[in-house]
Amino acid sequence: MTSVGVVGLGVIGRAICRALDEGIDGLALAGATARDRTRGEAFLRTLSAPPPYLPLDRLIGAADLLVEASTPAHLIEWAPTVLAAGKDLMVLSCGALLDREDWVALARERGAHILVPSGAIGGLDAVKGARVGRIASVTMETRKPPEGLTGAPYVIAHGIKLDTLTEPTLIFEGRAREAVRGFPANVNVLAALSLAGIGPAHTTIRIYAVPGLTRNTHSITVEGDHGRVSVEIENVPSENPRTGRLSYLSAIAMLRDLGATLRVGT
Repeated sequence: MTSVGVVGLGVIGRAICRALDEGIDGLALAGATARDRTRGEAFLRTLSAPPPYLPLDRLIGAADLLVEASTPAHLIEWAPTVLAAGKDLMVLSCGALLDREDWVALARERGAHILVPSGAIGGLDAVKGARVGRIASVTMETRKPPEGLTGAPYVIAHGIKLDTLTEPTLIFEGRAREAVRGFPANVNVLAALSLAGIGPAHTTIRIYAVPGLTRNTHSITVEGDHGRVSVEIENVPSENPRTGRLSYLSAIAMLRDLGATLRVGT
């Protein structure tokens, strides 16, 4: 059995804990940790086989695989410790992985692996396949309800009044690297796309705030010598408007694949 530790008990972390508690072949929930210990312990007690709430250092020692379900800033604080210990790391806040070749080198040196689920988008298998040939361009267009962009550093820095919008409004257009800095909680899908494809310096995005929109939508276009790949996704938000349900469902699917006899897709 591979022991799994979950870091962060928000929408995604709780969903992953429930899935592990219900049973995933070859995996066992070793424990979890969160910013609010009282609320974290209360949640863990709702599981059929409650695992211990552990401080982060003890959780790293107890688990073979750490699943990050917190924030990019928090991940940066402890990811090197996990990799230095030779433990595998699943990253949901994958924007933090951009330009972190040092983490990849450390994982390689210690025999660890960094795993990134597809998150709230599809088509990454096609992008990875196209990358074996030549990709000319990767573009993405994201549309979210204004409340899904509230608190983003870019929105605050530019004084954008999301609550006054009455029609679809282009909030940002540019490269993935700048978008991830400006919207760290909103565009992990873009970070995953750039990691699977031609990198953050060459992947472009347009972000729209759309009043009245009930689903987060993403449109991806990849051009290259393979031809053209176009993917359209409409995600139902979770109870957190910044997070689509597909984000945690894809993480659970990746966990199931770890011990699967038959694996489909790149």
